[in-house]
Amino acid sequence: MSIEPGMIYEISQVVEESHTAAAIAGEKLPHVLSTPHLIGVIETSAHEAIAAALNEDQSSVGTFIAVKHIAATPVGMQIRVRIEVLQVTERKVAYKVEAWDAVEKIAEGEHERFVIDVNRFAKNVEKKQQLLIRG
Repeated sequence: MSIEPGMIYEISQVVEESHTAAAIAGEKLPHVLSTPHLIGVIETSAHEAIAAALNEDQSSVGTFIAVKHIAATPVGMQIRVRIEVLQVTERKVAYKVEAWDAVEKIAEGEHERFVIDVNRFAKNVEKKQQLLIRG
């Protein structure tokens, strides 16, 4: 694994109606980018930022996110999310997160991910599912 501080990754996406607060939580809410969708784009970006540096049997999972969603973005406008690796400690990767639309900065914050062994992770989830089945 060769993930280094300073690695930067950006992703852009056009806001669609299905990404809005109204679509997620009801028509009384505005038709603007929802915070849950923004968080999803951030998670995807952070995962993709380090994916190429991981071994075949590794992946990453989000474990912490603290993001201020500071401006509304209407349907049809493009957003750009920028992820920067700040620190790598064993399997933990810490990121700085920022996002903009065509007019202004819309979000800023922090995110952390852990690098996992995919097979070991799946086995642990399976054990937990068995507890549910046994009730």
